[in-house]
Amino acid sequence: MQDGTLNHPEASRTPALSVERVSHSYGQRKALDEVSFTVPQGSFTALLGPNGAGKSTLFSLITRLFNVRHGAIQILGFDLNDEPGEALRRLGVVFQARTLDLDLSISQNLIYHAALHGLPASAAKKRIGEILATSELHSRLKEKARNLSGGQLRSIEIVRAFMHRPRLILLDEPTVGLDVRSRAAILTEVRRLVRDEGVSVLWATHLIDEIDQDDRVVVLHQGAVRAEGLVQQIVEAERAKSIGDAFTRLTGISTGGLEEVRA
Repeated sequence: MQDGTLNHPEASRTPALSVERVSHSYGQRKALDEVSFTVPQGSFTALLGPNGAGKSTLFSLITRLFNVRHGAIQILGFDLNDEPGEALRRLGVVFQARTLDLDLSISQNLIYHAALHGLPASAAKKRIGEILATSELHSRLKEKARNLSGGQLRSIEIVRAFMHRPRLILLDEPTVGLDVRSRAAILTEVRRLVRDEGVSVLWATHLIDEIDQDDRVVVLHQGAVRAEGLVQQIVEAERAKSIGDAFTRLTGISTGGLEEVRA
């Protein structure tokens, strides 16, 4: 864990993320309405909601792009308003928009980001090797980022988010615009890092087929949490046949024939 986290009171029981009665408005339009949920440490939690549900607004609040004026957000027990530095140093983020410098090499992109978090180049190179040890991208570190495919660019952004060993990673619709094979590869890699490094992930998506049977799910619709829990808990609570069926019952939105839960 990051320095200080182990010494924090009740660290083992403290959620990676706690969102308590958070509301946010754009003028007269309320984007989030009393949103509350938690992300346990070491979990893969899917924030499931249609476009416009409030997922990106919530991410903007967690990352302090917007100020939290109503409610409270804590990362590993550190309040974003009271201790923003301690909270944010434990956070890694992959935004929906691509943010790599295409004129830099893969290695330069990663080392530069690591330096922003106080990680020297030697340590950054070691960390890159750890994360990409089994990836074909390891042999392409000197290539410019513009030579990569969309899926490969997204993979590097995910690697970048893990560089400083954060305890919580936010991923905002990370597979948008990617083909099925690239989506599956990225999901597999993120789940591996959750398993191997014990990191917690909040994965925002509107795609039912990105959810596994063992995942925790927070269903967000029209700015409000409609359900929270393990897939089976939500399915049983809604007397549904699947998480896709439960999602439709909770939101009134059809899943459109998407594959619902991967085996």
